[in-house]
Amino acid sequence: MNHTLEARPALKFDRNELSGAFGDIGTDFPLLVSMILIAKLDTASVLVMFGLMQIVTGLVYRMPMPVQPLKAMAVLVITQKLSGRILYGGGLAIGVMMLVLAATGLIEWVARAVPKSVVRGIQFGLGLQLASLALKDYVQAGGLPGYGLAAACFVLTLALLGNRKYPPALLVILLGVVYALLFNVDLGALGRGIGFTLPHISVPNTADVLTGLVALALPQLPLSLGNSILATRQITEDLFPRRAVGVRKISLTYALMNLINPFFGGVPTCHGSGGIVGHYAFGARTGGSVIIYGSLYLALGLFLSQAFGAVIQLFPLPVLGVILLLEGVMLMRLVGDMAASRPDFAIVLLVGLCVIGLPYGYLVGLVLGTLLAAAVGRGLTGLAR
Repeated sequence: MNHTLEARPALKFDRNELSGAFGDIGTDFPLLVSMILIAKLDTASVLVMFGLMQIVTGLVYRMPMPVQPLKAMAVLVITQKLSGRILYGGGLAIGVMMLVLAATGLIEWVARAVPKSVVRGIQFGLGLQLASLALKDYVQAGGLPGYGLAAACFVLTLALLGNRKYPPALLVILLGVVYALLFNVDLGALGRGIGFTLPHISVPNTADVLTGLVALALPQLPLSLGNSILATRQITEDLFPRRAVGVRKISLTYALMNLINPFFGGVPTCHGSGGIVGHYAFGARTGGSVIIYGSLYLALGLFLSQAFGAVIQLFPLPVLGVILLLEGVMLMRLVGDMAASRPDFAIVLLVGLCVIGLPYGYLVGLVLGTLLAAAVGRGLTGLAR
Protein backbone atom coordinates (compact mmCIF):
# COMPACT_ATOMS: atom_id res chain seq x y z
CA MET A 1 0.00 0.00 0.00
CA ASN A 2 2.86 2.36 0.81
CA HIS A 3 4.39 1.71 -2.59
CA THR A 4 1.10 2.63 -4.27
CA LEU A 5 0.95 5.89 -2.36
CA GLU A 6 4.53 6.70 -3.36
CA ALA A 7 3.80 5.93 -7.01
CA ARG A 8 0.62 8.03 -7.03
CA PRO A 9 1.25 10.93 -4.65
CA ALA A 10 -1.35 13.59 -4.07
CA LEU A 11 -1.38 16.59 -6.37
CA LYS A 12 -0.97 19.92 -4.61
CA PHE A 13 -2.05 23.36 -5.80
CA ASP A 14 -0.60 25.58 -3.09
CA ARG A 15 1.57 28.71 -3.32
CA ASN A 16 4.74 26.67 -3.83
CA GLU A 17 3.25 24.75 -6.74
CA LEU A 18 2.06 28.06 -8.19
CA SER A 19 5.55 29.52 -7.83
CA GLY A 20 7.15 26.41 -9.34
CA ALA A 21 4.76 26.62 -12.28
CA PHE A 22 6.82 29.53 -13.62
CA GLY A 23 10.17 27.76 -13.24
CA ASP A 24 10.43 26.85 -16.93
CA ILE A 25 8.72 29.83 -18.56
CA GLY A 26 12.06 31.43 -19.40
CA THR A 27 12.83 28.52 -21.73
CA ASP A 28 9.39 27.86 -23.19
CA PHE A 29 7.70 31.20 -23.78
CA PRO A 30 10.30 32.91 -26.00
CA LEU A 31 10.62 29.81 -28.21
CA LEU A 32 6.85 29.51 -28.62
CA VAL A 33 6.54 33.21 -29.45
CA SER A 34 9.33 33.06 -32.03
CA MET A 35 7.93 29.95 -33.74
CA ILE A 36 4.42 31.41 -33.86
CA LEU A 37 5.65 34.64 -35.43
CA ILE A 38 8.28 33.28 -37.82
CA ALA A 39 6.59 30.06 -38.98
CA LYS A 40 3.18 31.83 -38.99
CA LEU A 41 1.58 29.18 -36.78
CA ASP A 42 -1.97 29.38 -35.50
CA THR A 43 -1.61 30.94 -32.05
CA ALA A 44 -4.62 29.25 -30.47
CA SER A 45 -3.55 25.82 -31.71
CA VAL A 46 -0.01 26.18 -30.37
CA LEU A 47 -1.00 27.49 -26.95
CA VAL A 48 -3.96 25.16 -26.38
CA MET A 49 -2.04 22.02 -27.33
CA PHE A 50 1.01 23.08 -25.34
CA GLY A 51 -1.22 23.64 -22.32
CA LEU A 52 -3.04 20.33 -22.73
CA MET A 53 0.24 18.41 -22.96
CA GLN A 54 1.37 20.02 -19.69
CA ILE A 55 -1.88 19.12 -17.92
CA VAL A 56 -1.85 15.50 -19.08
CA THR A 57 1.82 15.13 -18.13
CA GLY A 58 1.16 16.51 -14.65
CA LEU A 59 -1.66 14.00 -14.19
CA VAL A 60 0.39 11.06 -15.49
CA TYR A 61 3.67 11.68 -13.63
CA ARG A 62 2.34 13.56 -10.58
CA MET A 63 5.73 15.24 -10.21
CA PRO A 64 7.04 18.48 -11.79
CA MET A 65 7.73 16.79 -15.15
CA PRO A 66 7.01 19.66 -17.56
CA VAL A 67 6.64 19.74 -21.32
CA GLN A 68 9.00 21.85 -23.44
CA PRO A 69 9.26 22.78 -27.12
CA LEU A 70 11.88 20.71 -28.93
CA LYS A 71 14.80 23.15 -28.77
CA ALA A 72 16.85 22.07 -31.77
CA MET A 73 13.75 22.04 -33.96
CA ALA A 74 12.67 25.44 -32.64
CA VAL A 75 16.08 26.97 -33.34
CA LEU A 76 16.17 25.54 -36.87
CA VAL A 77 12.65 26.78 -37.63
CA ILE A 78 13.50 30.23 -36.28
CA THR A 79 16.90 30.63 -37.94
CA GLN A 80 16.05 29.00 -41.28
CA LYS A 81 12.48 30.36 -41.39
CA LEU A 82 10.95 26.95 -42.08
CA SER A 83 7.20 26.58 -42.55
CA GLY A 84 4.72 25.22 -40.06
CA ARG A 85 4.01 22.25 -42.34
CA ILE A 86 7.64 21.11 -42.11
CA LEU A 87 7.62 21.67 -38.33
CA TYR A 88 4.55 19.45 -37.94
CA GLY A 89 6.07 16.84 -40.26
CA GLY A 90 9.27 16.84 -38.20
CA GLY A 91 7.26 16.45 -35.01
CA LEU A 92 5.42 13.44 -36.38
CA ALA A 93 8.69 11.93 -37.62
CA ILE A 94 10.45 12.17 -34.26
CA GLY A 95 7.33 10.86 -32.52
CA VAL A 96 7.53 7.70 -34.64
CA MET A 97 11.29 7.39 -34.02
CA MET A 98 10.87 7.70 -30.27
CA LEU A 99 7.99 5.22 -30.26
CA VAL A 100 10.20 2.67 -32.02
CA LEU A 101 13.00 3.23 -29.49
CA ALA A 102 10.57 2.76 -26.59
CA ALA A 103 8.65 -0.19 -28.03
CA THR A 104 11.75 -2.19 -29.02
CA GLY A 105 13.65 -1.50 -25.80
CA LEU A 106 16.51 0.16 -27.70
CA ILE A 107 16.19 3.23 -25.47
CA GLU A 108 17.03 1.07 -22.43
CA TRP A 109 20.13 -0.24 -24.22
CA VAL A 110 21.20 3.37 -24.84
CA ALA A 111 20.60 4.20 -21.17
CA ARG A 112 22.82 1.29 -20.09
CA ALA A 113 25.56 2.22 -22.56
CA VAL A 114 25.84 5.90 -21.59
CA PRO A 115 27.52 6.41 -18.19
CA LYS A 116 26.40 8.90 -15.56
CA SER A 117 29.43 11.14 -16.17
CA VAL A 118 28.29 11.72 -19.77
CA VAL A 119 24.75 12.51 -18.64
CA ARG A 120 26.15 15.00 -16.12
CA GLY A 121 28.24 16.52 -18.91
CA ILE A 122 25.13 17.00 -21.02
CA GLN A 123 23.41 18.68 -18.08
CA PHE A 124 26.45 20.88 -17.50
CA GLY A 125 26.55 21.95 -21.15
CA LEU A 126 22.82 22.65 -21.18
CA GLY A 127 23.17 24.70 -18.00
CA LEU A 128 25.92 26.76 -19.62
CA GLN A 129 23.78 27.30 -22.71
CA LEU A 130 20.77 28.45 -20.68
CA ALA A 131 22.85 30.79 -18.50
CA SER A 132 24.59 32.27 -21.54
CA LEU A 133 21.28 32.82 -23.35
CA ALA A 134 19.82 34.47 -20.25
CA LEU A 135 22.74 36.88 -19.79
CA LYS A 136 23.48 37.70 -23.43
CA ASP A 137 20.00 37.94 -24.91
CA TYR A 138 17.25 38.18 -22.31
CA VAL A 139 18.66 40.36 -19.53
CA GLN A 140 19.94 42.93 -22.05
CA ALA A 141 16.69 43.08 -23.99
CA GLY A 142 15.16 46.01 -22.10
CA GLY A 143 18.13 48.36 -22.14
CA LEU A 144 18.96 50.25 -18.93
CA PRO A 145 15.45 49.82 -17.43
CA GLY A 146 15.67 46.12 -18.26
CA TYR A 147 18.94 45.81 -16.36
CA GLY A 148 17.30 47.43 -13.35
CA LEU A 149 14.31 45.11 -13.57
CA ALA A 150 16.57 42.06 -13.91
CA ALA A 151 18.69 43.17 -10.95
CA ALA A 152 15.63 43.61 -8.74
CA CYS A 153 14.30 40.19 -9.75
CA PHE A 154 17.69 38.57 -9.19
CA VAL A 155 18.05 40.00 -5.68
CA LEU A 156 14.47 39.00 -4.87
CA THR A 157 15.09 35.48 -6.13
CA LEU A 158 18.29 35.02 -4.12
CA ALA A 159 16.64 36.38 -0.97
CA LEU A 160 13.65 34.04 -1.19
CA LEU A 161 15.09 30.95 -2.89
CA GLY A 162 13.99 27.90 -0.93
CA ASN A 163 11.46 29.88 1.12
CA ARG A 164 8.30 27.76 1.33
CA LYS A 165 6.23 30.58 2.83
CA TYR A 166 7.14 33.22 0.25
CA PRO A 167 8.31 31.36 -2.88
CA PRO A 168 10.20 33.73 -5.20
CA ALA A 169 8.73 33.12 -8.66
CA LEU A 170 5.33 34.54 -7.73
CA LEU A 171 6.83 37.87 -6.72
CA VAL A 172 9.25 37.93 -9.65
CA ILE A 173 6.49 37.31 -12.22
CA LEU A 174 4.23 39.82 -10.46
CA LEU A 175 6.98 42.43 -10.57
CA GLY A 176 7.42 41.78 -14.30
CA VAL A 177 3.68 42.07 -14.99
CA VAL A 178 3.44 45.35 -13.06
CA TYR A 179 6.43 46.70 -14.99
CA ALA A 180 4.84 45.61 -18.27
CA LEU A 181 1.47 47.19 -17.43
CA LEU A 182 3.17 50.48 -16.56
CA PHE A 183 5.47 50.72 -19.57
CA ASN A 184 4.71 48.20 -22.34
CA VAL A 185 1.22 46.71 -22.52
CA ASP A 186 -1.58 48.22 -24.60
CA LEU A 187 -4.56 47.44 -22.37
CA GLY A 188 -6.97 48.45 -25.13
CA ALA A 189 -5.49 45.91 -27.54
CA LEU A 190 -5.55 43.31 -24.79
CA GLY A 191 -9.23 43.92 -24.11
CA ARG A 192 -10.21 43.96 -27.79
CA GLY A 193 -8.49 40.61 -28.36
CA ILE A 194 -10.57 38.67 -25.84
CA GLY A 195 -12.55 35.94 -27.58
CA PHE A 196 -13.01 32.18 -27.78
CA THR A 197 -10.85 30.26 -30.28
CA LEU A 198 -10.31 26.52 -30.78
CA PRO A 199 -7.31 24.75 -32.33
CA HIS A 200 -7.31 23.99 -36.06
CA ILE A 201 -7.00 20.49 -37.49
CA SER A 202 -3.72 19.99 -39.38
CA VAL A 203 -2.75 16.82 -41.27
CA PRO A 204 0.94 16.57 -42.35
CA ASN A 205 1.43 14.99 -45.78
CA THR A 206 4.16 12.52 -46.72
CA ALA A 207 6.44 15.16 -48.25
CA ASP A 208 6.27 17.30 -45.10
CA VAL A 209 7.09 14.31 -42.88
CA LEU A 210 10.09 13.31 -45.03
CA THR A 211 11.39 16.89 -45.18
CA GLY A 212 10.81 17.32 -41.45
CA LEU A 213 12.65 14.06 -40.77
CA VAL A 214 15.81 15.23 -42.55
CA ALA A 215 15.68 18.94 -41.70
CA LEU A 216 14.44 18.75 -38.10
CA ALA A 217 14.01 15.29 -36.53
CA LEU A 218 17.51 13.92 -37.18
CA PRO A 219 19.28 17.04 -35.83
CA GLN A 220 16.95 16.95 -32.80
CA LEU A 221 17.47 13.27 -31.92
CA PRO A 222 20.88 13.52 -30.15
CA LEU A 223 19.62 16.37 -27.93
CA SER A 224 16.46 14.40 -27.16
CA LEU A 225 18.37 11.25 -26.24
CA GLY A 226 20.84 13.14 -24.07
CA ASN A 227 18.66 15.72 -22.37
CA SER A 228 15.01 14.77 -22.80
CA ILE A 229 15.48 11.09 -21.96
CA LEU A 230 18.74 10.26 -20.19
CA ALA A 231 19.24 13.51 -18.27
CA THR A 232 15.56 13.69 -17.35
CA ARG A 233 15.69 10.14 -15.98
CA GLN A 234 18.77 11.14 -13.96
CA ILE A 235 17.05 14.25 -12.56
CA THR A 236 14.09 12.18 -11.35
CA GLU A 237 16.58 9.95 -9.52
CA ASP A 238 18.31 13.00 -8.02
CA LEU A 239 15.21 14.86 -6.86
CA PHE A 240 12.69 12.03 -6.36
CA PRO A 241 14.80 8.92 -5.61
CA ARG A 242 11.80 6.90 -4.38
CA ARG A 243 9.77 7.76 -7.49
CA ALA A 244 12.42 7.78 -10.23
CA VAL A 245 11.02 7.31 -13.74
CA GLY A 246 12.49 4.89 -16.29
CA VAL A 247 13.66 5.88 -19.75
CA ARG A 248 11.03 3.76 -21.48
CA LYS A 249 8.13 5.60 -19.86
CA ILE A 250 9.70 9.01 -20.59
CA SER A 251 10.29 7.97 -24.22
CA LEU A 252 6.75 6.70 -24.57
CA THR A 253 5.07 9.90 -23.36
CA TYR A 254 7.51 11.91 -25.51
CA ALA A 255 6.45 9.83 -28.52
CA LEU A 256 2.72 10.04 -27.84
CA MET A 257 2.81 13.83 -27.50
CA ASN A 258 4.40 14.15 -30.92
CA LEU A 259 2.03 11.67 -32.51
CA ILE A 260 -0.87 13.88 -31.37
CA ASN A 261 0.42 17.47 -31.57
CA PRO A 262 0.92 17.76 -35.35
CA PHE A 263 -2.73 16.95 -36.10
CA PHE A 264 -3.99 19.85 -33.98
CA GLY A 265 -1.42 22.52 -34.80
CA GLY A 266 0.72 21.95 -31.71
CA VAL A 267 4.49 22.39 -31.84
CA PRO A 268 6.71 19.33 -31.25
CA THR A 269 7.36 18.83 -27.53
CA CYS A 270 9.49 16.82 -25.13
CA HIS A 271 10.32 16.48 -21.46
CA GLY A 272 13.54 18.04 -20.18
CA SER A 273 15.89 17.92 -17.22
CA GLY A 274 16.13 21.71 -17.06
CA GLY A 275 12.39 22.02 -16.79
CA ILE A 276 12.16 19.73 -13.78
CA VAL A 277 15.03 21.58 -12.11
CA GLY A 278 13.36 24.94 -12.81
CA HIS A 279 10.01 23.88 -11.35
CA TYR A 280 11.69 22.27 -8.35
CA ALA A 281 13.99 25.22 -7.64
CA PHE A 282 11.04 27.61 -7.44
CA GLY A 283 9.09 25.40 -5.05
CA ALA A 284 7.22 22.66 -6.95
CA ARG A 285 7.14 19.11 -5.58
CA THR A 286 4.13 17.56 -7.38
CA GLY A 287 2.47 17.58 -10.78
CA GLY A 288 0.25 20.41 -9.58
CA SER A 289 2.78 22.97 -10.81
CA VAL A 290 2.73 21.51 -14.31
CA ILE A 291 -1.09 21.47 -14.36
CA ILE A 292 -1.19 25.11 -13.25
CA TYR A 293 1.38 26.03 -15.90
CA GLY A 294 -0.55 24.18 -18.60
CA SER A 295 -3.82 25.81 -17.54
CA LEU A 296 -2.23 29.23 -18.09
CA TYR A 297 -1.38 28.36 -21.71
CA LEU A 298 -4.76 26.72 -22.21
CA ALA A 299 -6.55 29.87 -21.05
CA LEU A 300 -4.33 32.12 -23.18
CA GLY A 301 -4.97 29.97 -26.25
CA LEU A 302 -8.71 29.67 -25.80
CA PHE A 303 -9.49 33.27 -24.78
CA LEU A 304 -6.56 35.59 -25.61
CA SER A 305 -4.93 34.19 -28.74
CA GLN A 306 -6.29 37.12 -30.78
CA ALA A 307 -4.47 39.52 -28.42
CA PHE A 308 -1.20 37.60 -28.51
CA GLY A 309 0.86 40.67 -29.37
CA ALA A 310 -0.25 42.33 -26.14
CA VAL A 311 0.06 39.12 -24.09
CA ILE A 312 3.72 38.78 -25.09
CA GLN A 313 4.48 42.09 -23.41
CA LEU A 314 3.19 40.85 -20.03
CA PHE A 315 6.34 38.75 -19.59
CA PRO A 316 9.38 41.03 -20.04
CA LEU A 317 12.51 39.25 -21.28
CA PRO A 318 14.72 40.49 -18.40
CA VAL A 319 12.39 38.74 -15.94
CA LEU A 320 12.40 35.53 -18.00
CA GLY A 321 16.18 35.83 -18.17
CA VAL A 322 16.54 35.74 -14.39
CA ILE A 323 14.37 32.60 -14.19
CA LEU A 324 16.35 31.01 -17.04
CA LEU A 325 19.67 31.92 -15.40
CA LEU A 326 18.68 30.21 -12.16
CA GLU A 327 17.57 27.12 -14.07
CA GLY A 328 20.97 26.97 -15.79
CA VAL A 329 22.93 27.43 -12.55
CA MET A 330 20.92 24.74 -10.77
CA LEU A 331 21.63 22.32 -13.62
CA MET A 332 25.36 23.04 -13.46
CA ARG A 333 25.39 22.45 -9.70
CA LEU A 334 24.41 18.82 -10.25
CA VAL A 335 27.89 17.90 -11.51
CA GLY A 336 29.22 18.12 -7.95
CA ASP A 337 28.72 14.40 -7.39
CA MET A 338 31.30 13.70 -10.11
CA ALA A 339 34.04 15.82 -8.50
CA ALA A 340 35.36 12.96 -6.34
CA SER A 341 36.60 11.11 -9.44
CA ARG A 342 39.08 12.96 -11.66
CA PRO A 343 38.40 10.83 -14.76
CA ASP A 344 34.64 11.23 -14.39
CA PHE A 345 34.89 14.97 -13.78
CA ALA A 346 37.18 15.38 -16.81
CA ILE A 347 34.55 13.62 -18.95
CA VAL A 348 31.84 15.90 -17.54
CA LEU A 349 33.85 18.98 -18.54
CA LEU A 350 34.73 17.59 -21.97
CA VAL A 351 31.13 16.69 -22.79
CA GLY A 352 29.92 20.07 -21.53
CA LEU A 353 32.43 21.90 -23.72
CA CYS A 354 31.40 19.81 -26.73
CA VAL A 355 27.78 20.74 -26.12
CA ILE A 356 28.41 24.49 -26.07
CA GLY A 357 31.31 24.69 -28.52
CA LEU A 358 30.75 22.29 -31.42
CA PRO A 359 28.19 21.84 -34.18
CA TYR A 360 26.02 18.85 -33.24
CA GLY A 361 27.66 19.16 -29.83
CA TYR A 362 25.15 16.92 -28.06
CA LEU A 363 25.85 14.07 -30.48
CA VAL A 364 29.63 14.56 -30.37
CA GLY A 365 29.65 14.82 -26.59
CA LEU A 366 27.39 11.79 -26.16
CA VAL A 367 29.48 9.54 -28.41
CA LEU A 368 32.93 10.83 -27.45
CA GLY A 369 32.17 10.85 -23.72
CA THR A 370 30.79 7.30 -23.81
CA LEU A 371 33.83 6.01 -25.70
CA LEU A 372 36.25 7.75 -23.33
CA ALA A 373 34.41 6.47 -20.27
CA ALA A 374 34.61 2.92 -21.65
CA ALA A 375 38.33 3.33 -22.38
CA VAL A 376 39.00 4.72 -18.89
CA GLY A 377 37.02 1.87 -17.35
CA ARG A 378 39.03 -0.73 -19.26
CA GLY A 379 42.25 1.00 -18.25
CA LEU A 380 41.34 0.99 -14.58
CA THR A 381 40.31 -2.67 -14.80
CA GLY A 382 43.68 -3.51 -16.36
CA LEU A 383 45.56 -1.70 -13.58
CA ALA A 384 43.54 -3.54 -10.95
CA ARG A 385 44.69 -6.85 -12.43
